[in-house]
Amino acid sequence: MNNIIDGKKIAQKLKDNLKLEINTLKQKYKKVPGLAVVQVGSVAASSVYVKAKTKSALEVGIEVFDYHLDENITEEKLIKLIQKLNVQDSVNGILVQLPLPSHINEKLILDCIQPNKDADGFHPLNVGKLSISETNDENILVPCTPYGCLLLLRELDVNLQGKHAVVIGRSNIVGKPMAQLLLKESCTVTIAHSKTTNIEDLCASADILIAAVGKPEIVKMDWIKKNAIVIDVGINRIQKNVEGEIKNKIVGDVNFDEAKERAFALTPVPGGVGPMTIACLLRNTKISFENSLG
Repeated sequence: MNNIIDGKKIAQKLKDNLKLEINTLKQKYKKVPGLAVVQVGSVAASSVYVKAKTKSALEVGIEVFDYHLDENITEEKLIKLIQKLNVQDSVNGILVQLPLPSHINEKLILDCIQPNKDADGFHPLNVGKLSISETNDENILVPCTPYGCLLLLRELDVNLQGKHAVVIGRSNIVGKPMAQLLLKESCTVTIAHSKTTNIEDLCASADILIAAVGKPEIVKMDWIKKNAIVIDVGINRIQKNVEGEIKNKIVGDVNFDEAKERAFALTPVPGGVGPMTIACLLRNTKISFENSLG
């Protein structure tokens, strides 16, 4: 199978378009979108993600306000910072990098972000708008990873209407909003999870399979329908035997080598969904900026 979905290439196309749009907005309004990036502590993976997001934001012309806070910061002080950013005119999007230290309530912090500055699209109000909107409204701040998955599907130029889509995972960040987006594309959607019986057979009936469960290579060849489209959201760090040598490797929730023998199209890990998540974060920041202009 040669139909590997190149997330890097598609994300770059989205970023190139955003750069042009932001430059046009800059010429018209004499200002650019602003993104506040809040990181608490120095978890290595978080630092890598923050660096990538910051670099991409600057590339498309978004101004970045970087807040790298001590891991022992109190919940109260973090809330005060977010409240300050909520009313700062130069900030259009607020991103709080997860995970947060255990003494901080993540849900409380994310809910403190003003909905119209919610760059991740996690706020309950934005999730509610996604649920009740009849179309994929371009003014709605949609969770970045699910929207990135949808854009990857659209790039395949396949009619999604009536297709049976199975989403493995029911998280608020990926699984549930992914299902909502697929419903808006007129797919027939099933959400599978750890309590689903006969999950292998259910997945094998899917025309579109979205794996977002966080278990390395759980999806095997016999889980995949012949010529299905497979989107792998998982990012798992494991040790793997590569030509007789044990190496640290990043793998998805799908066994890539097996899946490519059956799937019509398949995202790799890394280089599939990940770059799209960042691009959609920038998209949300641009939308927040446009909304602020009325």
